[in-house]
Amino acid sequence: MRPRVIVNAAMSVDGKIALRDGQRARLSNEEDVQRVRRLRGGVDAILVGVGTVLKDDPKLTVKPELAADRSPLRIVLDSDGRTPASARVLDGRAPTLIVTSEACDRTFADADVLRCGKEQVDLGALLDRLGDRGIRTLLVEGGSTVIWSFLRAGLVDELKVFVGSLVLGGRSAPTLVGGGGAASLSESIRLALERSDRLGDGVLLEYSVVR
Repeated sequence: MRPRVIVNAAMSVDGKIALRDGQRARLSNEEDVQRVRRLRGGVDAILVGVGTVLKDDPKLTVKPELAADRSPLRIVLDSDGRTPASARVLDGRAPTLIVTSEACDRTFADADVLRCGKEQVDLGALLDRLGDRGIRTLLVEGGSTVIWSFLRAGLVDELKVFVGSLVLGGRSAPTLVGGGGAASLSESIRLALERSDRLGDGVLLEYSVVR
């Protein structure tokens, strides 16, 4: 059985997730930070793309008191094997899986490698393999191209978006969802708003994806 896929992200009121030069900006307030920590502690795996690793170098770890019984598996989508050896996801503090294409033969210290897809990672096949490993809930945290890839492939079950009370602007600033985008409204991803909650000076929007 494939895992349930939850996309979680934070954005500004105008839909930006970073500054115009790509520099990371704190968009979550303290209430949302605590929510995300609890969310991470309740899933089996946390996934990001290699672009997020290169830009932000996240740890993707969970405090022991928040994890149900074990640390979530850290997953990096990295078709070409670009994850630096110094990346914090390779620090050995939690189990890590680097997912590459079959064309990549690189190995990584302190991480397992799964080769899935000929030139690019095959997301559907990846979910099948994760299901075989007992992963029941997968949290996708970005970046924007990864989020688009999951949405476009129809693999997302829930979308949780925290909207911070600020405007970043900038035509070149990355948005919540990147990638190729829809060429027409008929290609858009349809969502159903399930819940909205005020968190401090921001708002959390929770959607299901319309199949």
